Amino acid sequence: MKVDAEARQRLSAFLVTHEEPIVRQWTEIAARTLRGRLTNTELTRQVRDVFGALQAVLGADSDGEIAGAESGESRGALAELSRAWARQGFTPSETAGLVFTVKEVVLGLTESGQAELPTTDFLLLSLVVDDMGLFTFETYTKTRESVIADQTEQLLELSTPVVKLWDGVVAVPLVGTLDSARAQVVMEKLLQTLVDTGSAFAIVDITGVPAVDTQVAQHILKTVVAARLMGAECIISGIRPQIAQTVVALGIEFGDIVTKSNLADALLHALRASGVEVVRRASRDKAF
Repeated sequence: MKVDAEARQRLSAFLVTHEEPIVRQWTEIAARTLRGRLTNTELTRQVRDVFGALQAVLGADSDGEIAGAESGESRGALAELSRAWARQGFTPSETAGLVFTVKEVVLGLTESGQAELPTTDFLLLSLVVDDMGLFTFETYTKTRESVIADQTEQLLELSTPVVKLWDGVVAVPLVGTLDSARAQVVMEKLLQTLVDTGSAFAIVDITGVPAVDTQVAQHILKTVVAARLMGAECIISGIRPQIAQTVVALGIEFGDIVTKSNLADALLHALRASGVEVVRRASRDKAF
């Protein structure tokens, strides 16, 4: 949407003339909406940044479009606001609403007789501000998607720890549902740990996995195969009776992979296979 140069000049002159009352009322309205989540000083600064972006879009060197080649600085200011508010937990409506509020302020000034602005010029102002608000909304959405993706990745890493149980023995205790994304993280962390520690045995413990279906079994098998390619023997522990019945019913074959009912048995197998002699000491009779 292009605004002709004459209209842009009138709008720009109007904003410059009434800048202080516009910014003051704009900040007051935004403060009521945000309910004290930003200090007045910080909010005033951000309002002035948006006001400056609006002035730049209407400037002589611009074509009146936020998407125009000459509006890069305005897009940068709006994008910075959107990203900051997205990370601070503001809603997309609050973020875009900050931009839209200028229309309410200008309309209030004209209706109260404090300023004069032709209806056609106000409509043009509305179109420009709407474009800016939509740009802010789109940038906010992209930022939130990026934040959510980063948080999801961090949660996946936290939910798939690889722990060292003994010299040459590491374990991956799985808890919850194992989907493709998480299985990939499990595989990558396990392989990296095998490289870092030089471990010869890896225990994949599925005690905390609520159910095993064909897809989950495939993910586990792929992890085992990948570890074997790294020269490590894999042991699957945590095979409860219910899971064993499901595996049999689905016809899932674990082949020559060692399976144990619990992590303790799996660790004992790994220790013995690595040449460690495990001796159970008889309890001493303390009675005299």
